[in-house]
Amino acid sequence: MEIVKRGAEAILYLDKYDGQRVLVKERVKKKYRIAQLDERIRKSRTRKEVKLMTAARSCGVVTPKILDVDDKNHKIIMEYVDGFTVKDLLNSADKKTVVSVAKEVGKLVGKLHNAGVIHGDLTTSNMILSKEGIYFIDFGLGEFSSKIEEQGVDLNLLEEALKSTHFKLFKLCWSNIVKGYKQEYKFADKVLEKVDEIEKRARYAKR
Repeated sequence: MEIVKRGAEAILYLDKYDGQRVLVKERVKKKYRIAQLDERIRKSRTRKEVKLMTAARSCGVVTPKILDVDDKNHKIIMEYVDGFTVKDLLNSADKKTVVSVAKEVGKLVGKLHNAGVIHGDLTTSNMILSKEGIYFIDFGLGEFSSKIEEQGVDLNLLEEALKSTHFKLFKLCWSNIVKGYKQEYKFADKVLEKVDEIEKRARYAKR
């Protein structure tokens, strides 16, 4: 077992399943929670993440294939995606590639929102470029919602992540993400208005 990432509520590690290399996401016990409550939370969050990933694939957004779900131990066993993060790509790519990838990311977010899927943690670290396309990963903070407010929060998170991680490329990335998003989602203008509103609220709160 090779641990890939240790998060606040889960660990990700590489393992073998039916002779193939897989990635396992296991939600770990929280000792500060009552045992029965902890069990219920871990089970419900695992099941919800599986549903979100399935819904994403159904609407044309590639996610790792789910091979098995261990309900008892709160594990999702999924295919291991061989590729590199969009974060790493953007930091080393030429302008043409940045424009193409950013536009595709915008389209994929538009597909998610059109299907009522909120990712919850839209960062370029949670997107993996592989030969099959751009995979979206880690739906652990996701929700099902078609509310403009929640879609605006989702997109605002991506915008803020771009500002902090790709500040030199921010304008180029964001403008093309917006183009792709508008191509794919009919309520894009309303969501983008909400993003502007969220930014104004944040600036006001800082005063």
